[in-house]
Amino acid sequence: MVRVSPDGEFLCLPGIATAHSHAFQRALRGRTERPDSASGSFWSWRALMYDVASRLDPDTMFAVARYAFFELARSGVTAVGEFHYVHHGPAGVPYAERTALADAVIEAALDVGIRITLLRVVYERGGHGQALDPVQRRFVDAAHEHALEDVDQLRAKYRDAPLVRVGVAPHSVRAVTLPSLRSAAAHARREGLPLHMHVAEQRRELDECVAEHGLTPVALLAAEGILDDRFVGVHATHLTQAEAEAFGRAGAYACICRTTERDLGDGAPDIRALRDAGARFCVGVDSHASSDPFEELRAVELDERTRTESRLAGLDAGALLSAAAADGYASIGWAGAADEDEVRLRADDPALVGASPSMLHEAVIFGATPRAVAEVRVGGRLVIDGGQHPRESVFRDAYLAALTKLALR
Repeated sequence: MVRVSPDGEFLCLPGIATAHSHAFQRALRGRTERPDSASGSFWSWRALMYDVASRLDPDTMFAVARYAFFELARSGVTAVGEFHYVHHGPAGVPYAERTALADAVIEAALDVGIRITLLRVVYERGGHGQALDPVQRRFVDAAHEHALEDVDQLRAKYRDAPLVRVGVAPHSVRAVTLPSLRSAAAHARREGLPLHMHVAEQRRELDECVAEHGLTPVALLAAEGILDDRFVGVHATHLTQAEAEAFGRAGAYACICRTTERDLGDGAPDIRALRDAGARFCVGVDSHASSDPFEELRAVELDERTRTESRLAGLDAGALLSAAAADGYASIGWAGAADEDEVRLRADDPALVGASPSMLHEAVIFGATPRAVAEVRVGGRLVIDGGQHPRESVFRDAYLAALTKLALR
């Protein structure tokens, strides 16, 4: 998959996908790391994230998402799966154009020039027997059917947009009821759409699912027949051996987001068990705590080495590159399109210079950084040239203005 350009100047890669993104969370980077920020757990971090989500409007969503996508493109990412759950106004009342915030995210990606799969999230409740947080009213539809109607409306609106796809995303077992989960999965299956869901990210999530359903999340999905080759389980951090095997039997994807999982103290997934079971892999930038796709990929293997106290523990360089390219693209509905896009790295970058021709995959996955990215082409269009985007200053100025509007500067 990695080849040297005829002139020897570049190492050429297929397109690179990040399959799980919450673009608006780019505004949080660096703001939840101090001890006095009350961010000691995922749940306290979530409260800080909700504070930002409460203040978003279509304009700030567009500006922050556009800058997040620009940074991804500048780092070598050509396609993104956007797990989109901020749908309505601050009081939970839909905008006059119901999909205004989804449109803002899609248009942000198109303005940068990368592919996007808008994974429209289904969100119903604060948890089993739990009241909604006031901010969560922005995530929730008055009726479950409205979410799937939005999916269809977005598909119709962007039918002729060559860089746009739409998928379905029940948020998690804690945020949807079982009937709605079944309905969303059936809709995705019937329409041939990607189906993404947060799965087994937090131990509390497992406990609450067992209390409600008598099963852990993946066991519930398997029992319901929801796991299949279009299903993407995001995180898949706390799985039993039997659950890993269920992923493999279904040919489902585990979307690993190591930067965010480490940042939030989620734990480490058992990559080896998933690999041996035959599960497929993709990776995600998730909270945009970092936008380095090479670090995101190698962290899958390096963190597995830490967990198992052994080397070459999970996925080799070729498998990791596939998780970003062929499998990453397929997981967000772009099967076969990775080879239509290209990322060119400078062969003389200090991290890559002298790389052995027989070990280019290893050199790129375990050595490259975004600094090496020279050119990025998406759908035949040159998006990054000479390491630059022609509208970078416009993106940056709008992003900084959005941070001021959000009271984050």
